[in-house]
Amino acid sequence: MATASKDPPTKFGVVLFPGFQSLDVFGPVDILNFLSKGRDELRFSMLAETLDPVSTALEPGGFGQSVMPTHTFRDAPEDIEVVLVPGGMGTRRDDVIAPSVEYVKRVFPKVRYFLTVCTGSALAAKAGVLDGKRATSNKLAFEWVKSVGPNVDWVPKARWVTDGNVWTSSGVSAGIDMMFAFVADRYGEDVAEDISIRSEYRRNPDSTDDPFAKSAS
Repeated sequence: MATASKDPPTKFGVVLFPGFQSLDVFGPVDILNFLSKGRDELRFSMLAETLDPVSTALEPGGFGQSVMPTHTFRDAPEDIEVVLVPGGMGTRRDDVIAPSVEYVKRVFPKVRYFLTVCTGSALAAKAGVLDGKRATSNKLAFEWVKSVGPNVDWVPKARWVTDGNVWTSSGVSAGIDMMFAFVADRYGEDVAEDISIRSEYRRNPDSTDDPFAKSAS
């Protein structure tokens, strides 16, 4: 059973780009919203190339929802400890994610923890920060993700993978299970369990329990 860390992180940032997957962001973020209750020291930033709204739609006018960033990549807080990178169709467009890739390259050596959801691991692989590390990704996009990260040790059957301070998760909803595991590891199992009860969410606490691995393509 995980016990609370003596020095849990308090400053979180999420990378946004056009065409990000909404649940990749808001599943993990809602866990952090619960975590913040009674923890005034927690700080949260939404990061993007500009302060313009960032849409889940890849093309202008497409079906989607928009999020207002709190900071640009240029003026992002220097003391962010945890960076989370979502996936989504935007990760397949180098022109769309180029600013995010450059930010990840710059900030990766400074952060305490680096987390990805779904094809966010492909963005991280393009930044070179997963080279030599074990990682996973969305199984329906697995072969494509592997092709953009040939120097990564891709794990084909995993709900999420932890390699040092890097946490990567499988497709979309897997980011929720990864974040619960992260909270349990850094803040304590009791905290994670309490949040899951308040969310009425049935956690998958086993990182190797991946029923979607058979869909890998």
